[in-house]
Amino acid sequence: MRILHAACLVFLSLMPAMADPAAQWWADVSALADDGMKGRLTGTDDYLRAADYVIGRLKAEGLSPAGSNGYFQPVAFERQLVDQDKSHAELTGAGGRALAVGDEMLILSGTGPRPVTVDAPLLFLGYGLHLPREGHDDFAGQNVKGKIVVVLSGGPSDISGAVKSNARAARIMQLAQRGAAGIITLTTPRQLEILWKRQKLVARQPGMYFADPALRDIHAPFFLATFDPARSGVLFAGSGHSFTALCALADASKPLPRFALPARLKANVAAARSKVTSPNIVAKLEGGDPRLKKEYVGVSAHLDHLGVGAPIDGDAIYNGAMDDASGVAAVLDIAHRLKEGPRPRRSILFLIFTAEEKGLLGSAYYAQRPTVPRGSIVADLNFDMPLPLWPLRTIYAPGQEESSLGADAAAVAQSRGLTMIPDPLPDRNVFIRTDQFSFVREGVPALVFKFGFALGSPEARIEHDWRATRYHSPSDDLAQPVLKDEAVKLDAFVAALAERVANARTRPGWRPDSIFHP
Repeated sequence: MRILHAACLVFLSLMPAMADPAAQWWADVSALADDGMKGRLTGTDDYLRAADYVIGRLKAEGLSPAGSNGYFQPVAFERQLVDQDKSHAELTGAGGRALAVGDEMLILSGTGPRPVTVDAPLLFLGYGLHLPREGHDDFAGQNVKGKIVVVLSGGPSDISGAVKSNARAARIMQLAQRGAAGIITLTTPRQLEILWKRQKLVARQPGMYFADPALRDIHAPFFLATFDPARSGVLFAGSGHSFTALCALADASKPLPRFALPARLKANVAAARSKVTSPNIVAKLEGGDPRLKKEYVGVSAHLDHLGVGAPIDGDAIYNGAMDDASGVAAVLDIAHRLKEGPRPRRSILFLIFTAEEKGLLGSAYYAQRPTVPRGSIVADLNFDMPLPLWPLRTIYAPGQEESSLGADAAAVAQSRGLTMIPDPLPDRNVFIRTDQFSFVREGVPALVFKFGFALGSPEARIEHDWRATRYHSPSDDLAQPVLKDEAVKLDAFVAALAERVANARTRPGWRPDSIFHP
């Protein structure tokens, strides 16, 4: 792939928006996902080079800086790299054996510091969902203190995907508060999204967590690992339960048993840590109403990706064209659309986050420490991998059933000949894997937008194959087929939604039956 020269990047950052929105959108994707950006890893000069490009485009659109330092909001992180090859683990007890760390088991680097040593019994906790209000509680009657909890993907079909996802997001903190030593998350082979061979490569990259302990969900060292679905059965040896049978129950969304596993896990974790800082980018279009301009509608995406890593088919640059240069380009397109139209009553914040790939850290920092007054952000409309790979006819926005934003989105969609549909794969946890969830956690209604598809359709096959072959891979690059004109149709939809929310008499609210309703 070609590499853009510095002079070309400067020209692109300063040029006025093209008359053709699709051409401008692709120019922005091309600049950010070029090999010269080297994958935009959080905390690197490559990320800062991409940030300079984005700021140049924001300036070209005439948007005001709204960070804590110009357009920037610096965020301090602790970088943690688990050395899979130097770490060791074994199952002890009857039938115990050594585990191949980095191959069949991965010790994960994010969320918080890993303990140096672990020696703890194992407890299978079903789906690991604490949802007593919804009539499902895998924690009920279980003593997790001092244990490593093992959980399986999935959940009851009669509970919404957003609610289940939110429970998964809270799980580590809840377990840590109850004194658990760690968690091992398992995935059924049918629900596996990223091929295990690629998960092994990504696990060799550094994780991050906040340098400020006050911002962390957990404060003591906590063990975090996952297993190859093809070898997870080893954990259940001698338990009277087979992993295959448990997977069949989970794939059918049926209840799972909870039981102690015969083995203990002993592990020694080799990890190196260092300090890094990386900025969010914040710009503002001031609203036209003297009173409502003090409130803000956020439009957001993340700039970071995975950087340079283990090569696949000879390519070591994880460009992140769809994940999420496409989302940043969408935010820039929406900025141009809103800047050129009538001034919205509320102000619009354009938020470009760092460290999404490290656990939504940049957005979590901004949602907790915004550069505008707390409580003034009324909504966040987020882009993360919308995947314009087929014609836009339907849209799904995980969490749309939880707030009035869902009705707003449906009204805008109908006016444009589009249809809002439910999340077709709610147990894939999209709701908690994108930056809008950081705002949800702070009580702000928020949505993320995806090209819709129906299960069993040709579009579903395209989406599945893209995730299986390109997601978190060097092949998420500029050579892949992309429908540029369809991409900006989604931009136009979200721009109209942002305008509707910004001009509304009242701010968005949670539905009375939502778990997020205060």
